[in-house]
Amino acid sequence: MFKIKITIEKKTKISEIIIGDNLFFKLKEHLKKIEFSKIVIITDTIVDSFYGKKIKKALESYKLTTIVIPAGEKFKTLYTASAVYDQMIKASLNRDTLVIAFGGGVIGDLAGFVASTYMRGLPVIQVPTTLLAQVDASIGGKTGVDHTGGKNLIGAFYQPKLVLIDVDFLKTLPIREIKTGLAEVVKYGIIKDSELFAKLELNPKSTSKFWTEVICCCAAIKAEVVAKDEKEVTGLRMILNFGHTFGHAIESLTGYSKYTHGEGVAIGMVAAANLAFKLKMLKEKDLLRIVSLIAVLGLPTKCDLAVSTILKALYMDKKAKSGKIRFVLPVKIGKVVVRDDISEKTIKLSLKEIGCV
Repeated sequence: MFKIKITIEKKTKISEIIIGDNLFFKLKEHLKKIEFSKIVIITDTIVDSFYGKKIKKALESYKLTTIVIPAGEKFKTLYTASAVYDQMIKASLNRDTLVIAFGGGVIGDLAGFVASTYMRGLPVIQVPTTLLAQVDASIGGKTGVDHTGGKNLIGAFYQPKLVLIDVDFLKTLPIREIKTGLAEVVKYGIIKDSELFAKLELNPKSTSKFWTEVICCCAAIKAEVVAKDEKEVTGLRMILNFGHTFGHAIESLTGYSKYTHGEGVAIGMVAAANLAFKLKMLKEKDLLRIVSLIAVLGLPTKCDLAVSTILKALYMDKKAKSGKIRFVLPVKIGKVVVRDDISEKTIKLSLKEIGCV
């Protein structure tokens, strides 16, 4: 078992991350430091079918309310959040309630957002069940819901008291979900850890030891960045959005149904790498390594959306500022920079490289 702490704003906010196997059944032990009298578990239909009875058994000594929502990104909306509020009010849940976000990235985002807004804030812990959520989405306090205008346009920064990452959950994940999580792992390798990137290129065996090491690497990088720039004030946290500027646009324009989040990010990383290469920032050998690894992992590297449509969506990105699109671009594997001075012509050329028309 490994522990990582995120300490923000002179120790006024401390978020603990615990990583290992066989942690789920010890959940009760890890709640002792948190003050609450009731628990609401927010999960989805898929996770509930696998683990619903088990989490209730693990927490049977507490006053429990379970709220189950439909699975999928398309349900990460204000409408769903409102339905969750309704159930919480009906159950007479107040400020002494602990929210447990039990699921993948969608549940983590939505449950975190509900916790941040219900009665002006309830304590929340994240128990991520997908690889994507374990390496990225559950860590750092970003919460939110999607809007027809774009992904995660409505949300808040709200740190969980605890993130409990049990790698045993990965044993029941479909292969597509493993691949979508690997996209985020590749991202960490490109932005800050060339050794992690090289490890993925060796095609290692999928074992609990391997996943624990990988998740620890990713969690440590994110914890370090978030502790220094929780709310993207200095710009450091922006590096965590590598691949996401293009990726979010692609997800949004395809109705959050054609591509998983990781698949969108994978295409976005290829687009960003191509953009960096066209700007003579990235060497061709590194571009080829990035595209090759993403393809070898079984992730998409191209999409056929209209260039003009994607460009319009890019201007709606949360990271856009003063009418300028901000991109996180690699200068080599292990290092990225943020640029907002790129011409539309160059952006269009990079999109055509990934198959856009």
